Amino acid sequence: MDLFAHAAGKDRRGQPLAERMRPNSMSEYVGQDHLLGPGRWLRRALDSKELTSLILWGPPGTGKTTLGRLLAAETNASFVAMSAVMAGVKEVREAVAEAAQRRDMRGQRTLLFIDEIHRFNKAQQDALLPHVEAGTVILVGATTENPSFEVNAPLLSRAKVVVLKPLSQENLRTIIDRALADPRRGLGAESIECSDATRDLVAAEAGGDARRALSTLEAAAAVALPDPEGRKSIDAKTIEEALQRRALLYDKDGDQHYEVVSAFIKSMRGSDPDAAVYWMARMLEAGEDPLFVARRMVIFAAEDIGNADPNALRVAMAATDALRFVGMPEGHLPLTQAAVYLSVAPKSNTSVTTYAAAKADVEEQGALPVPLHLRNASSALGQSMGFGKEYKYPHNYEGHFVIENYLPEALQGRHYYQPSDSGRERDIAMRLADLRKQKK
Repeated sequence: MDLFAHAAGKDRRGQPLAERMRPNSMSEYVGQDHLLGPGRWLRRALDSKELTSLILWGPPGTGKTTLGRLLAAETNASFVAMSAVMAGVKEVREAVAEAAQRRDMRGQRTLLFIDEIHRFNKAQQDALLPHVEAGTVILVGATTENPSFEVNAPLLSRAKVVVLKPLSQENLRTIIDRALADPRRGLGAESIECSDATRDLVAAEAGGDARRALSTLEAAAAVALPDPEGRKSIDAKTIEEALQRRALLYDKDGDQHYEVVSAFIKSMRGSDPDAAVYWMARMLEAGEDPLFVARRMVIFAAEDIGNADPNALRVAMAATDALRFVGMPEGHLPLTQAAVYLSVAPKSNTSVTTYAAAKADVEEQGALPVPLHLRNASSALGQSMGFGKEYKYPHNYEGHFVIENYLPEALQGRHYYQPSDSGRERDIAMRLADLRKQKK
């Protein structure tokens, strides 16, 4: 059942460096001072040996699994871990049954650690509820996703959400230095030379992720060639060789997805083509579906440009069609052309405001009747009731315009569309003002 547990003294040779360097005690734990610093609530809870169920929410490599194990050790609880990717309701029930037996026979609490708890479906999460509520287990769930969206509200109400932050450069340097110096668990026995500048580079490349930092360091040590005396030197070139290509921090199904997409849209809205193309490249190079990017640009063209430049929607649609026709990788070219065009185009959000104003009246007024003269007189009954009677056909009048009422009687005089003074809408505003003037 315990997929992670290992004794502090267990031989970890053959395991990845990141696993070997996992802290054995809270004194070795690095980072998250906002939770574990002197006087902080989690520190106080540990000092009092009292712990409630928690949801640990944070990016990869911030110490969620390690913290779960150490919380159990600090509170004298049995640590039982499972991965939501591989476990189901059956495994949860077995773990709870064992926890109940442990409590009844030995008086020992059980900390049930569930990695990637957001991958549990509703039924699996519901299976935890009565046991968390009864205190049979102390639940500690780890997730990289926003618990508000991924964890059921009843379970969320029974656990405290703890936010773990990406590790700072200083935190990562501490971890890197410790790994290079430790002769038993780390690389200290390998006679490795690594300058402060190179260590800083590893920390910077890790992006707040301790696991990534240690994996990079381990890969660099593996590719570094020893000199005649057996000494290895890790420098910037070795780090680049170990990395080959830096894995972009972008999760297509998680918060990074929404954050980068948001930055992309806001850059186009802010008329910054450089930033827009950068964020688009972040998505595409990380493996995002290019059609998703294209769809966002089609929406943007209508939402943020609209009639200020009617060609914007054509460009976005043409880029989408071109992408489907040529595919990737060349498909990035029409997408880039469209992103630049949309960024520098004049902006107007009247498509949004116009629809919102009309929708508000629909919601407030309900289904108002269609004026008789606008109804389709397609049957004898409709004709007898006056459907279509006195309708004025605009093309029969000079300028293809005639004064007429098209809104329900209760909404006469409503002006939902208020053109902006941006781009083509300046011309539209002048013509619309003239038409509305004639109606008065």
